[in-house]
Amino acid sequence: MLLSDLPTGKCAIVEAVVSSSEKMQTATLQRLKALGFIGGEPVQILRRGLGGREPLAVQIGETLFALRLLEAQCIQVRSL
Repeated sequence: MLLSDLPTGKCAIVEAVVSSSEKMQTATLQRLKALGFIGGEPVQILRRGLGGREPLAVQIGETLFALRLLEAQCIQVRSL
């Protein structure tokens, strides 16, 4: 499952960060990993933007980030 598909409020575990489209650059994938989106980390979507779209308010560990939908589609998660 992709992080973008995770229901709001539900917890999951990060499995991997992968390129979801040709638009996604390697630098962006490396930045996501540097921010803490690495295998085994707990993650939760706290809120979504208007209409359930972006930005996504995402908590990884103890840190809160705002992600674009394209970025969230690069994070594979396993639902708990």
